[in-house]
Amino acid sequence: MAIFSYVMDLYTKELVGYAMSERINKELVIAALLMARWKHHPGEGIILHSDRGVQYASGAYQKLLADNKMICSMSRKDNPYDNGAMESFNATIKKELIYPHCTYQTRKEARKEIFEYIEVFYNKERLHSSIGYETPAMFRELLNLQVLNS
Repeated sequence: MAIFSYVMDLYTKELVGYAMSERINKELVIAALLMARWKHHPGEGIILHSDRGVQYASGAYQKLLADNKMICSMSRKDNPYDNGAMESFNATIKKELIYPHCTYQTRKEARKEIFEYIEVFYNKERLHSSIGYETPAMFRELLNLQVLNS
């Protein structure tokens, strides 16, 4: 079984980091966060929100946040609605990609399909009503242009 961890920019709805593993552990969430950090170079004070899983509370994950001057935010106990954006994304990827495939023959195949779904479709083609029916990538570009022009 493959387990995934995702990092989403809540403002643009863009998936900026993700990782796959056989286990839910600190290494999985650290890998997703490192990818997000490498791709987007967030500034100090960015808030990273997650559920209350032990992987997010781990010393190594918390140290990575602190070392990068990121602020940890966690859902209230037993309240999945606090993490609604990620719950919604998980439902979307299952409905649009994973369930139609039923099963993948290998983890490599699953990783490839999920990479293509995120990088080609979800971030660059899928329109989101919450960002004015733009794609996450286009919305981010529009924001960057606004910053440059102000």
